[in-house]
Amino acid sequence: MTESAPFDLPDNPKLTHNIVHFARALRAAGLPVGPGRVIDAVRAVAAAGFTSRSDFFYALRACLVTRPEHLTVFAQIFRLYWRDPRYMEHMMAMMLPAIRGVQEDRGAAPAEKRAAEALLDGVDRAPAESDGEDLDEETVIEIDATATMSREERLRRLDFEQMSNAEIAEAKRMLARLSLPVRPLASRRGIADPHGPRLDARASLRAALRRGGEMRRVHRKTPRERWPNLVVLCDISGSMSQYSRMVLHFLHAVANRKGVGWARVHAFTFGTQLTNITRHLATRDVDAALAAAGKQAQDWEGGTRIGACLHAFNRDWSRRVMGQGAVVLLITDGLDREEAGQLGHEMERLHLSARRLIWLNPLLRWDGFAPKAQGIRAMLPHVDAFRAGHSVATLEELAEALSRVEDGGERARLMAAMEG
Repeated sequence: MTESAPFDLPDNPKLTHNIVHFARALRAAGLPVGPGRVIDAVRAVAAAGFTSRSDFFYALRACLVTRPEHLTVFAQIFRLYWRDPRYMEHMMAMMLPAIRGVQEDRGAAPAEKRAAEALLDGVDRAPAESDGEDLDEETVIEIDATATMSREERLRRLDFEQMSNAEIAEAKRMLARLSLPVRPLASRRGIADPHGPRLDARASLRAALRRGGEMRRVHRKTPRERWPNLVVLCDISGSMSQYSRMVLHFLHAVANRKGVGWARVHAFTFGTQLTNITRHLATRDVDAALAAAGKQAQDWEGGTRIGACLHAFNRDWSRRVMGQGAVVLLITDGLDREEAGQLGHEMERLHLSARRLIWLNPLLRWDGFAPKAQGIRAMLPHVDAFRAGHSVATLEELAEALSRVEDGGERARLMAAMEG
């Protein structure tokens, strides 16, 4: 029987204890960190040393992180656990936003609230009692909360990037209940209707031939209704990772809900390459569907080549999935470093092929957003609607906007700013 290599602990294993507690925080934040990876991390630090902060960071990351989507969470927990001397105060303030003075007045950074939840797992979060005189036993403190938002309303408006683990799980349940209805399209084909607006000459003549040429009544028909396809192009680059995951949860619910109007839902992801994940959305279990989609798409949290990916879609997939008046949802922040000329040309081709092109951009969550980036300026003229897509509420508003063809979102205002 083979024996494992000896694992010698130092005489004063404080660093080992800290690495173990750090791994527990990562596991609480959702990273799959087991005892084996913790042992590997301790051995890696012992081999690489920790005189250099960057060597220590990358040694731990190489042993404890296995998926690209966990890099942001790891970086936040590492910063707060190993480098921020006031991380406990900062995290307590993050989890208790009503207490001011410790935390600066700003929104949580990406994955920061999730890191706070992991680091404070098991810590008493009740605010400290006042050092002043005890309150009189008969004193009753009343708080008027009539004007505050309910928990569900606050969660609907909360940015996906600022959600904790529990809030993300609740938001996913809310998205699973949403639908994306669409109005049917009038087909050139007709269906028999005695009060229809169109004459059915073929049916009338066939009935007359069966009676020796005698036409007793005129048959009529009405246009047959058909449902369009929904085509989704979702950016999965590093800056869009959390938003794209939540949107794909929403699209999985749309693809598996029958009777909402869509003929078929086609989904594509893109970062540095285009990937068709349509067949994965047919899987009933959402976690299994997204896991299979993530395994197929090898460019999660990578770079962004919007122009090249749109070119691949227009060349290889447009004629297959864009027929019969498809509606296209483009989910991206529009931050592309490639030539704007190709991006504008491919956006124009996509717009001409679609019945309606709707762009969801999470950057619209900022009040001062302006179309200054070269990629955004090249894409904006070729969309029918430009809307935010950073919260549950914005996806609910998307469902309402699909029923209003004239709804262009923020497009008109931003186009005026570009031309001004």
